Amino acid sequence: MIDISQAKLEYLCIHRVGNKNNGDDLILSQSPIAISDEKLSKALHKYFIQHFSVHELYSFTFSNEDYTLNPIFNYTLGVFSMPNTILKNSVDIAKHLYESSTHPQIKKGDLFVAYFTNIRVGEKTTEALGIFKAENKAPFMKVEHERELFQVYYDKGIHLNKLDKGCFVINSDRENGFQVCIVDNPTKTTETQYWRNTFLNIKAKSDEFHKTSAILQLTKSFITNDLTEEMFEDRTEQIDLLNRSVDYFKNNENFDKDDFMQNVFEEEKLIDAFKGFDKVYSQDNEITINDNFNISAQAVKKYSNVFKSVLKLDKNFHIYIHGDKDLIERGVDEDGRKFYKIYFEEES
Repeated sequence: MIDISQAKLEYLCIHRVGNKNNGDDLILSQSPIAISDEKLSKALHKYFIQHFSVHELYSFTFSNEDYTLNPIFNYTLGVFSMPNTILKNSVDIAKHLYESSTHPQIKKGDLFVAYFTNIRVGEKTTEALGIFKAENKAPFMKVEHERELFQVYYDKGIHLNKLDKGCFVINSDRENGFQVCIVDNPTKTTETQYWRNTFLNIKAKSDEFHKTSAILQLTKSFITNDLTEEMFEDRTEQIDLLNRSVDYFKNNENFDKDDFMQNVFEEEKLIDAFKGFDKVYSQDNEITINDNFNISAQAVKKYSNVFKSVLKLDKNFHIYIHGDKDLIERGVDEDGRKFYKIYFEEES
């Protein structure tokens, strides 16, 4: 169990990192930031900490999966070994980010490198290094007055409730590349993937969260993208499969692939189709879907919302189907118009 809620900010360095290929500058700070204002300290704590999920963990890697060659791993190790070297190591981190920012759409921004103590990992207390990049500025107005004379100013600054990119390296499991959690845009475009793939170079830990996430995403992709319309009498059967899939993970503590396929897909033609899709999907995405593991409730909570059980009818109606598909019937009237008949007991 990891708890970062009571993390104490000890050191903070800030640098300005531009896009090297766009001709932007790299501006390096000459000293750590002194923070004496209590309100500012609380605001920074909120900005740095609140966006992270400590359930979805990664670790550093590199070529041949030798994490000891990873630059960020080594700079982080330097800070953990001697916290007062944070300025030197933060400069190296900023330079590495600058060299990694080569895609023309990567935005310039402020890089924060922060050293924290009071991180709880199980019964132990340890430290962490935070690396954060603020790329987008939010507009704000500031009103000042002297007696009855008021002035209003317009400016742009960092929004405390939105962290563009972040990395939190916990000094735990060092022999396997540390425990790392990140904040990043999950899309696969080059300008967003550079943070986790080029700059950080991390991989998902083989834990229950990622195992559960992988099978959920595979199942959703199979049902919505691979199954053809010819395999269903109507769209409600596809939605029923989505609902049954989510219910399996919500109602079971352990995943068993054979049990999952029998309970969700039932028919042999669907089970065979799922097996074939599983093999191709795993190869294409370079992942391994385990046959048995403990289900992560956090992963189910995060990913179950992508199993949208919505029946869209033209541009007029959206019907949300959460339960028994036998309570909705599809038909065609004497004029050739399609319809759905819905049965219910109570209206609210």
